[in-house]
Amino acid sequence: QGCTQKYIVKNYFYYYLFKFSAALGEEIFYITFLPFTYWNIDHSVSRRMIIVWSIVMYIGQVSKDILKWPRPLSPPVVKLEVRTDAEYGMPSTHAMAATAISFSFFIATLNHYKYPFELGLLAAFVFSTLVCLSRLYTGMHTVLDVIGGALISAVLLVLLDPAWDVIDHLLLTSPFCPLLSIVVPLVLCYNYPKLDNYSPTRGDTTTILGAGAGATVGFWLNNQYAAPAYTSENFQLGFHLFTAKMVVVMLARFFVGIVVVLLTRQLMKSMALGMLGYRYKFPMCDLEARRRLEVEVPYKFITYSSVGFSATVIVPLLHELLGLM
Repeated sequence: QGCTQKYIVKNYFYYYLFKFSAALGEEIFYITFLPFTYWNIDHSVSRRMIIVWSIVMYIGQVSKDILKWPRPLSPPVVKLEVRTDAEYGMPSTHAMAATAISFSFFIATLNHYKYPFELGLLAAFVFSTLVCLSRLYTGMHTVLDVIGGALISAVLLVLLDPAWDVIDHLLLTSPFCPLLSIVVPLVLCYNYPKLDNYSPTRGDTTTILGAGAGATVGFWLNNQYAAPAYTSENFQLGFHLFTAKMVVVMLARFFVGIVVVLLTRQLMKSMALGMLGYRYKFPMCDLEARRRLEVEVPYKFITYSSVGFSATVIVPLLHELLGLM
């Protein structure tokens, strides 16, 4: 573990295509695309994707550690990733996340914006398919893992869709929403299935639930205090009516927002680890200590709930101050 296999790349097009596609199911994509949607497209679309993503990923991660199905054997498979090799295989959470995010976006925007139904469906299908195929190409999953992940997401989307309006209303108006948004994810993280050997799945799950918790509190707070919302009239008129000014504003929002988000993540991570290191007497560079339950869960939850809150509350306030709303 920790050693990469030697291999020869014979087709660089497939190699870079699927390496890029695999990244669409990782943190770098979540921390850019989901906030971008909130800042530039529509709050309701972003809310739906974030909540569905949190639910789907929690179920997927827990399922892995309950089923304990191994990843493909290597050799004969050549694995192009190392970190996730410590996790179990079934179901593929990359496949689950890609299916959930792409089709949630499609469903949420279908009745609000003017674009061809076939084009939206094709885009969602292509996105999720590329991510699924990338898991096979990189040697991280079997075909059954990928199909299982996609099917679980599809079932969850079908089950959540009829109840979404009720769920969304409660998220925005219930006085219990902030408390439950923090307490429920924390309870789930602290009671995550125990494994014989360390796996990053608990930490990844805490990251996802923390980000979702912080964002949910932000959604509720913005609704309670009638915070200024980003205008989406231009999208309702049609995507073909983009102007150079709109593109510049969108890029400015994204640049300002992502800088704030990354700074928040770094600051809160350092503060949380510093306090926990002082409490449990370990240096911040001690990787083994950071993997302990009493350290990993609070430091990741504090860090990423702050990121979610910053993206939905602090960044919009800064955008308004800079005249980018």
